[in-house]
Amino acid sequence: MSSEQKHRMTHQRQVVLEEVRKTRLHLTADEIYERVRKRLPRISMGTVYRNLEMLVSCGLILRIDPGHPQMRFDGVAEEHYHLTCVRCGKVEDAPVEISGNDLDVLESALGRLTKYGIFGHKLEFYGHCSMCSQSEKELSGVEKTSDKDTVINGGWK
Repeated sequence: MSSEQKHRMTHQRQVVLEEVRKTRLHLTADEIYERVRKRLPRISMGTVYRNLEMLVSCGLILRIDPGHPQMRFDGVAEEHYHLTCVRCGKVEDAPVEISGNDLDVLESALGRLTKYGIFGHKLEFYGHCSMCSQSEKELSGVEKTSDKDTVINGGWK
């Protein structure tokens, strides 16, 4: 198979690409599969995986490994940063502009210090998303009781 045939945009690949790009969410392969199946009911999970890998290798989408069991995919292939919730695994684009000059200086300095031929970087931020932060606050409010109140069998006394 020629490289042109291997990388041509098939109908299935185009549908996978459209589903990844139509949302700002960073979907898992399973979530993409469910969306693609609505349009192509006979498509297999293996075909979706292969097409996702091909789209990543062609630079049309990004693969994100957020440190959770399932990787996620991003339809924005340009360099940008992410926020990852360490509790639920949600990944969002960080609202940070990439100011090239400062990062160029940092990459250059690191290259000189380490003798690496640096050609890029990856910066990710970790924390709790707003939903997990809110649920944590609600849980901590229930668990913290005054000296007069105690929780007995799920009820207040």
